[in-house]
Amino acid sequence: MSKRNKVLLGGGGAVLLIVLVMVSASAKGEKGIEVRFEQVGRRDLVAAVTASGKIQPKKKVDISADITGRITRIAVREGDFVQKGQFLLQIDPTIYQANLQRAQAAMSQAEAGAVQARATRDQSTRALTRTKELREQNPNLISQEQLEQAQTASDIAEANLTASQHLVEQSRAGLQEARDQLAKTHLVAPMAGRVTRLAVEEGEVAVPGTFSRETGLLLTISDLSVIQTKVQVDETDVVRLHLGDSVEVTIDAFPDTTFIGRVTKVSNSAILTAASAAGGSQSDRAVDYEVEITLSNPPAEVRPDLSATARIITDTRKQSLAIPIIALTVRENTPISTEQRSGGRGTAQAATPPPAPADTGRRGAGNKKETEGVFLVHNGIATFHAVKVGIAGEEHFEVVEGVHQGDTIVAGPYQAIRDLKEGARVRPSKESSDTTARRRS
Repeated sequence: MSKRNKVLLGGGGAVLLIVLVMVSASAKGEKGIEVRFEQVGRRDLVAAVTASGKIQPKKKVDISADITGRITRIAVREGDFVQKGQFLLQIDPTIYQANLQRAQAAMSQAEAGAVQARATRDQSTRALTRTKELREQNPNLISQEQLEQAQTASDIAEANLTASQHLVEQSRAGLQEARDQLAKTHLVAPMAGRVTRLAVEEGEVAVPGTFSRETGLLLTISDLSVIQTKVQVDETDVVRLHLGDSVEVTIDAFPDTTFIGRVTKVSNSAILTAASAAGGSQSDRAVDYEVEITLSNPPAEVRPDLSATARIITDTRKQSLAIPIIALTVRENTPISTEQRSGGRGTAQAATPPPAPADTGRRGAGNKKETEGVFLVHNGIATFHAVKVGIAGEEHFEVVEGVHQGDTIVAGPYQAIRDLKEGARVRPSKESSDTTARRRS
């Protein structure tokens, strides 16, 4: 074979290869992008807010030391159930008993002084009276100076009596204080409940918690008859919560059981973190609010501070028109051709301007307004349609307007929806076919 024939043969082969590649690409393009189809239908939707927190009794009392002293006896153990007024703990009363005796002695001394002062006052009063009478009968018998001295002595005696009476009152107050201090060495339960925390041992020194509540804490008694779950809810979700909302609570210690409760309190102020309390900025920190949930069927073995997760039901819809969450995407708000549907499904009408942007429109890159919507499929062509959505379920959005029941939309995968262009040709994936077959069967 000549060199010229070889060149011609090689060139023909290359042209043939290029033609084959172009035909393959054209066929692939005509075949369309493989996506998952789904028909718009109706389903029950439940909007919920999930938050984590801890189990807490509705009422608990932290018993702290009000005096300083060594603990000589502890009559309860952690986990014990106690009745109101039951003896709990004894602090060494020796010093306080001595203080009480000292106060009693001071009280007796003050009372004796008051009796003496009253007698002196009475005597000076009688002397003043006699001096006045003698002065009136015969001025020459009592001089003016003697009368003034008697008056002065009476005034001094009256003042001494008043001071003695005040000293008695002061001593009485000191005696009462000493009694109160002694009583604080003998601690009893302020309410019925379970001892959920015992922070001290016999022999330790109880110290009043002047600057820290934890410093003087001796034990905690909790009323476990009413159990609550306290969770932290993000600021973007707390506005959706209302008193009385139904809640499903799962406790990590009881993994196979779901407990039912109700929202009984939504805090009006954010949780104060250590950084914010120190004056730090919260501009780059999440803001959470505390929400209290009262359980209607708490387990008998429940304990405070168990970790729990609450699913708060904020709204429900029965047989609402819905689309998959993954199907919702955004596009720049530019005029696009749409098919106006009225009456039946898939009936093509004259092209009209797109519907008004949904309320959920956002500002995108370059400050261009974007519209939320879905890609509807008709005759293998995907067109973007703006939609207005309502509540969000676990996997679906409620559709308020924009599509109709039975419309076919692109429902995945995510990357394909993100890259999908207006008017692109699409074809159903194997997953779509299997899903459709299962629904028909």
